[in-house]
Amino acid sequence: MASGWGITGNKGRCYDFWMDFSECMSRCREPKDCALLREDYFECLHHSKEWYNTVPTQESDLQGGAAPAESSCTEGQGRWR
Repeated sequence: MASGWGITGNKGRCYDFWMDFSECMSRCREPKDCALLREDYFECLHHSKEWYNTVPTQESDLQGGAAPAESSCTEGQGRWR
């Protein structure tokens, strides 16, 4: 994570956020000055805001908020036919 190495051996997806946050923490006197950078880094790691905004939308769709998509294939036909 903070080492900079991702799962595939390249730079990790959140490494740039970590570097910004780390630089801010090293030069600021108060940790609260870096709160927005910390929030960005944690969002990159956990996707909590994305999840918080996505799940209610999906639940309302399942409860009838949106019409289900109709399939263009008829029964018995495959996708590639």
